[in-house]
Amino acid sequence: MFFNTKYFFHSQGRAIITAFSILIFVLQVEELFSQSKTANHLLEKIDKLQAKDNFQKTDTLYINTILEIAGNQRYYNVDSLYLLASQGLSLSKKSNYIKGQSKSFSLLGNFYSDNGKHDEAIAKFSNALELARELELPNLTLSAISDLGGEYAYKGNYAMALKKYLLGIEIAEEHQNKLRLSILNENIANLYVSQRDFEQGMLFYNKVKKINEEIGNPIYMAETMSNMASAYADMEELDLAMYNVNSSIRVFEKEKIMDWLAYAYEIKGKVYLKQKKYDWAMYWYKQSELIHTELEDERAEISLLNGMAEANLGATNDSISEVYALKAMNLSMKLESMTTTKDGAKILYSLYKKKGEHENALRYHELYQRLSDTLSRKENQKSLTLFKTKSEYDQQKEQLVLENEKALAKQKTYVYAALFFLIIFLCITFLVRRNERVQKKLNKELLSKQSDLENSEVHLKEVNQTKDKLFSIIGHDLRGPIGAFQGLIKLFQDGEVTKEEFLDFVPKLKTDIDNIAFTLNNLLSWGQTQMNGSVTSPSVTSLEHIVQENIDLLSEIAANKSIKLLNRIETNTFTYSDSNQIDIVVRNLLSNALKFTPEKGTVTIGAVEKTKYWEVFVRDTGIGMNEETLGKIFNKDSTHTTYGTNDEKGTGLGLSLCKEMVEKNEGIIWVDSSVNSGSSFYFTIPKGKKLLQKSA
Repeated sequence: MFFNTKYFFHSQGRAIITAFSILIFVLQVEELFSQSKTANHLLEKIDKLQAKDNFQKTDTLYINTILEIAGNQRYYNVDSLYLLASQGLSLSKKSNYIKGQSKSFSLLGNFYSDNGKHDEAIAKFSNALELARELELPNLTLSAISDLGGEYAYKGNYAMALKKYLLGIEIAEEHQNKLRLSILNENIANLYVSQRDFEQGMLFYNKVKKINEEIGNPIYMAETMSNMASAYADMEELDLAMYNVNSSIRVFEKEKIMDWLAYAYEIKGKVYLKQKKYDWAMYWYKQSELIHTELEDERAEISLLNGMAEANLGATNDSISEVYALKAMNLSMKLESMTTTKDGAKILYSLYKKKGEHENALRYHELYQRLSDTLSRKENQKSLTLFKTKSEYDQQKEQLVLENEKALAKQKTYVYAALFFLIIFLCITFLVRRNERVQKKLNKELLSKQSDLENSEVHLKEVNQTKDKLFSIIGHDLRGPIGAFQGLIKLFQDGEVTKEEFLDFVPKLKTDIDNIAFTLNNLLSWGQTQMNGSVTSPSVTSLEHIVQENIDLLSEIAANKSIKLLNRIETNTFTYSDSNQIDIVVRNLLSNALKFTPEKGTVTIGAVEKTKYWEVFVRDTGIGMNEETLGKIFNKDSTHTTYGTNDEKGTGLGLSLCKEMVEKNEGIIWVDSSVNSGSSFYFTIPKGKKLLQKSA
């Protein structure tokens, strides 16, 4: 069907032009008929839906049909596109049809894009993307990302366009969507070609060709070859350009893809223009123009008009060239396209200079120069940004590849180990699940190592502090009294102390041994909590019984100092707590109160019933505490200790131990005190009755 025009132009030019004109007319008629059939089919579909008894406009099938019609009108009637898309959006919102809203926003974005309103288009595409992500619809998500990237490219923000395309490629690869992979990679190729980075552009075009071969759709192949033909023409590789554009034209004519056919004819005209074959260039530009009369695609029409102006100028058709150039200039300014405005200004400058209209020539020359300078600065900046963005992406991807290779190497080791244990233990199910989690564990391992080391360091410091404190207390508070006791026994054994004198020391020895026993009990309890060995085992406990036992135990100490020890705990005061731990709390608080209360003082213990807990108090009429002491007494790291009113010693552990024991039993502890006004310690413990009912 096709032939090489290079060898037939001079001898058979007019016959060829006539034949091709007839062919183009036939194709246009067939395309119009095809469009009419599609429109009629969709209208019949709407009529059938409306004829149903239960028809509602919010029916999703009805909305989808409206949106399908809107999409078909994009390059034929943009007003219909806008009206139908707006109607689809309104109905989708009424019916809360999120997918329909996303499709509507995409169509409205196309409308604003085709009219050069980039910000409005970006806003609509962003709305479409947000809704598509909300529904986790990969096809709509990829479509919106591709549209966003394209709009950023039209706006001149190539770095953002590239980021969107690369994001889309990751999603497309994840979902194995080859069609979207083809489109997104081709968009990236177009970006590089627009920057005249033809080498990088061709790398992406060739990648797209391989993807299209896997898909097996000739239309996709033809679209890519059209873009490659344009790039080859700009590279002055005119034979390759002609081969690719002729191949694509055959497919578009066969499949009646008219918008792409118009573009392919334009590219063919561009190739002839580069060869300075102006008659052939004008012919193919004219074929594209004939198709454009049935399309509404002003952005694509600008480059066609500039091409026709340049071809007519080369063929000395100056007046015709001026008409096309001015029309292209008006459209460029309308769509705010700096690149095509610059191209049109250059043509008009040459045209008016040739005609001797120096004022107009100067005006367009200045416009051309100004836009060239602006675009030159912007293009440099865009190129740097584009290169930087691509480099960062490549570095990140390379790093991820290296990390994945390391992880996979480790994973292989674990897999081999797993196979070994599989043979030994015959635990196929366990190992299969374990292998599925290996990759995730490896990633978590890398993040947790530093945290584990830091936690180990803190734990070791705490253990060392506990050890130092234990040795300090043993050496200072226990070794002294025990040493004195040993010395006294040695004196008695050596006969230096008589039996009567030894018996005189017995009360003092008993007091010292009681203090040692009390200190040891606190020390062991505190050591258990520090070493995480203390386990809280709550049960129903009689607080009255615990308090009475401790009063009996400490009554002798109270009697020695003539202190009144009063028990205000009522009968049947039950708690849900660990009896041993609460016993330690009560004993320490009573012991401290006796220690810091002078002779003939009073120590009172009681409990106030609250809704869910008992509030226990221990009040004394002792020496009290200042603000500095109050800030230290419950600190577990503090070794603060004070001698009692009769020089009684302590370890400084009692109150910090009380705090830990109370908190282990889901309570809190606090104190009110002032110097020479006594102290009141309070702590809470859960009530027993309610918890028993809950347990039952």
